[in-house]
Amino acid sequence: MRETEVHLGAPPGVVNAGVGVHGVASRTDVFRLPELWQLHLYQYDAELIVDGTSHTVRPGRVSLVPPGATVRYRYQGRSEHLYAHLRIAPAGPPRTVPVMQDAGPELPTLTSLLLQAIASVPGAPERTRAEIWTALWRIAHLTPDAPGQPGPHPAVTAAIAYIEANLAAPLTVPAVARAAGVSHNHLTRLFRTATGGTVVAYVRRRRLDRAHHLLRASTLSIPAVAASVGIPDLQAFNKACRRELGASPRALRGETVHPSGATS
Repeated sequence: MRETEVHLGAPPGVVNAGVGVHGVASRTDVFRLPELWQLHLYQYDAELIVDGTSHTVRPGRVSLVPPGATVRYRYQGRSEHLYAHLRIAPAGPPRTVPVMQDAGPELPTLTSLLLQAIASVPGAPERTRAEIWTALWRIAHLTPDAPGQPGPHPAVTAAIAYIEANLAAPLTVPAVARAAGVSHNHLTRLFRTATGGTVVAYVRRRRLDRAHHLLRASTLSIPAVAASVGIPDLQAFNKACRRELGASPRALRGETVHPSGATS
């Protein structure tokens, strides 16, 4: 197995996350997780065999193994990695992701996300899910786009990363442009080409997407949800929910979430 398909339309369920230490008692591990995805960020050299396909493990590589796959690790000695075991619902379109990839320039960010997720496991499971979800999105975009399908301009990628990291804070187009290293007008043109819309529209949509998720999946109070998505004025938040999501925050909180990701 060299590639797998993963759905990223909803946050994953994080069953376990931590720092794994292997290769001490035995130089080989063989196992399956019938219902769970395996995410690993490696800090050592080894070999990973997934359903008969061999992958080279080395520091700075990341693997994503789907449920039910048989994995065999061959270690060279004490081997330490960051890991998460996940349940991923089939929400959103499937994305093809290599089982093993080099993290490349994303390594510091992925390392930080996983360490924050691990640290949040005992007391802030929602943050753990958010950090892992962000990591999965970044992992899904490590692979270069296919020929003839160029990815977004680096300034757009940088702008989106800045927006996602600062949704709770005041966001202006000039501030986003500075973070992306381009002028206000240039970012506006690049963003419209890449997304078909404006920076302001993207910020508004992402804030309401996150609010919708928090209202349904967390026990945060409505004022706390509003503040966490950068709309602390409750009247403005209520109007935004009605306009963009079609219902009040209280009504959205009462929606039932089904395993497929649909609501009722």
